[in-house]
Amino acid sequence: MMVRPLFKSQAWLALAAPVIAVLLSIATGGVLFLFFDIAPFDGLYYFLLDPLRDGYGVSELLLKISPIVLCALGLLLCFKAGVWNIGAEGQYLAGCMAAGWCALQLADSEGFWCLPLVLLAGVLGGLLWAAMAAALKVRVGANEILTTIMLNYIAVHLLMYLVNGPLKDPGGFSFPESAIFAGQVMLPVLSDSYRLNISIFFPLVLVALLWLLLKRSRFGFELGVVGNNPAAAQNAGISINRHVVLVLLISGACAGLAGAAEVTGPVGQLIPQLSVGYGYTAIICVYLGRMHPVGVLLAAMLLGVTYVGAESVQLQYELPSAIAAAFQGLILFYLLAADKLINQLQPKVER
Repeated sequence: MMVRPLFKSQAWLALAAPVIAVLLSIATGGVLFLFFDIAPFDGLYYFLLDPLRDGYGVSELLLKISPIVLCALGLLLCFKAGVWNIGAEGQYLAGCMAAGWCALQLADSEGFWCLPLVLLAGVLGGLLWAAMAAALKVRVGANEILTTIMLNYIAVHLLMYLVNGPLKDPGGFSFPESAIFAGQVMLPVLSDSYRLNISIFFPLVLVALLWLLLKRSRFGFELGVVGNNPAAAQNAGISINRHVVLVLLISGACAGLAGAAEVTGPVGQLIPQLSVGYGYTAIICVYLGRMHPVGVLLAAMLLGVTYVGAESVQLQYELPSAIAAAFQGLILFYLLAADKLINQLQPKVER
């Protein structure tokens, strides 16, 4: 029996799939603009290029990239281990709420320790939110897809309860929002002209740490074994439950940090609009980045453009902001289709 590969190397096909998916999504996006009586090139210009024509647009893009990457890096670990965590959005909101509560408690405090404490509260909030799914997974065998999705909805409604109840600003004219956080718990901005703050360095540090963890540590090796062949991992004495719990906790902590950075950065308070879908976008980001930390960072740059681009076309053409979700859905659809095609082009067997 002889194996004849259709191509000498299949690796370049896997790397080409995201490029093909993005190009097809852009082409389909141009067609979608036609349904709104918008010239395709004009719509695509305002969606993809206009937001980046000045320093303010670039700074806003970097603000969008940061939470996406933080959520995606945690999900990457989960997916590597075969744990399908769909709850980054809920864990992100848990981080927002925990950090927001802590920030409000420290409103009258002073000291350099206030901001680190608020960020730590956000990390713990996301971690504990993920811990509920981890406990259900290892104790009763509950499907993590279902539990993490349900916890997303619980987080959304808990946020609504808090901003309409215990954490509502008494001087906020009945608006569902908390008081604005004090300056000592806010992340320092890099320039007085923009909202960009030091949170953009968090993903860069985590990308480096995650790369080292996956490539240079025993834990990273064991993670791959657990994800690819659980039976072999168990026979080798690797605790599957231990790795399931660890990746879910790390993922929750990363998403919680993203939430803490959001409320202590560009938002500055708790509001219902905190749920913008960063956790769901992070899922697409992981697959578009080919399950690699650096790839995730590059994919987040593109997906971040969809958020700032949606704001641009909303102002220019009065289109709904849901255009961002539509474009992200197109990318995922074409990416899955391209991967399916690549699988069909795998080496054939000749007799």
